[in-house]
Amino acid sequence: MSTLCRPAVAVPEHIITLDESLAIARRLHADNPRLPLALRLIGNTGVRKRHLVQPIEQTLRHPGFETRNLIYQEQAKLRVPPVVHRALANADLGVRDVDLLIYVSCTGFTMPSLTAWLVNELGMRADTRQLPIAQLGCAAGGAAINRAHDFCTAYPDANVLIVACEFCSLCYQPVDDDIGSLLSDGLFGDAVAAAVVRGSGGTGMRLERNASYLIPGTQDWISYAVKDTGFHFRLDKRVPGTMEPLAPVIEELASRHTWDASALDFYVVHAGGPRILDDLSRFLGVDAHAFRHSRATLTEYGNIASAVVFDGLDRLFAAGGAAVGGRGIVAGFGPGITAEMALGTWTHNPPRASGRGRGRARGRVGQPRATAEPVRAAAAASGNPA
Repeated sequence: MSTLCRPAVAVPEHIITLDESLAIARRLHADNPRLPLALRLIGNTGVRKRHLVQPIEQTLRHPGFETRNLIYQEQAKLRVPPVVHRALANADLGVRDVDLLIYVSCTGFTMPSLTAWLVNELGMRADTRQLPIAQLGCAAGGAAINRAHDFCTAYPDANVLIVACEFCSLCYQPVDDDIGSLLSDGLFGDAVAAAVVRGSGGTGMRLERNASYLIPGTQDWISYAVKDTGFHFRLDKRVPGTMEPLAPVIEELASRHTWDASALDFYVVHAGGPRILDDLSRFLGVDAHAFRHSRATLTEYGNIASAVVFDGLDRLFAAGGAAVGGRGIVAGFGPGITAEMALGTWTHNPPRASGRGRGRARGRVGQPRATAEPVRAAAAASGNPA
């Protein structure tokens, strides 16, 4: 079975605190009659700071959709490669060991996908398969893990590299002052994450079963209005209550695997907000401490969209991981309303004595083969101000 190895996560060096977020909202939206409600909601998110790819003064200016998308491309090309190399090192692999590259993002657009750039820039094999995922929002991290598991089920000796690049601050819209938009202005942060799913070997979560679920009739609850100025985030007030219908889905998934969803050893779930974690704790009958890693991501980085589940998993690794054989779940939630869930057990396989397979010659798939930290150093090395 395939193994989800330790992720690598990086956040930009520009920081905005909760107090600064509240002060900006008061200054820019003083005439909004619903400002007191927005301030209360932002304060209740549990987010204490977030990281941004630009200083806050630049973030608040809107130079146009074209310029913002160019910033997205420049920042992604600067910040993704170091994270990829760390993720590959965590999996004891090199760039030419990758058979499928999955790139997920909902905060910028390129054609071709940045998968093509990464294959060329990092020296991956020309027959590396590409799978960009652009419109699953915060659920895309879970979806990428599940599609990697599916691929490794079809090709048991394959390796999949997942990249999640989310610069949510580039979607800030100064003219949007509805409650959902004001809340998002104080909730979302920027981050880059990468992780490898190995078809064989590796230490981490051995993936055993996955599932997707779409709550009927909720497709408009989380969405983008795409306008000349870019992506305008839309959030329905009913979204925070979606864990009530999703908790039974998680219970059923675990039951089909002969597990009890309330008695797992680890839980890594999308921390879109504190109510998601509070409700899952209540509906699943799980102690709130079980979601400590997801809550830490929310507190320190905010909602970093598809990268959330990877940061939560990285925190689990940093805490020593789970006991070998420990049972757990990774779950991402996002637009649709969509849930992407994976069950697995903790496994440990020591690295090969010979070291990593960097640059090793590879055959085609299906044939025999011959922490999170700011990235100032990467920016300085490139001569590119971050």
